[in-house]
Amino acid sequence: MNALKYQTIIKNGQLSLPPLDLPEGTFVEAILLIKEAAEMDETDYLLSTEANRQHLQEAIESLKNPDSYIYVDAAKL
Repeated sequence: MNALKYQTIIKNGQLSLPPLDLPEGTFVEAILLIKEAAEMDETDYLLSTEANRQHLQEAIESLKNPDSYIYVDAAKL
């Protein structure tokens, strides 16, 4: 038996998978393993929505410009 593994997030009650390169009529059995939010890896969680991905990408881009850094003196806090 061969196996394919995909990780995805349910959106609007729908399960989306990429196109599978399998011949027509291939018999498959699907088992869904549901990860609890507490079990989700932090990176998976942070990248779980388009808004989060966009925010992280913008934050990474801002790191390329040291002039935009905000420096804080911890002794003055």
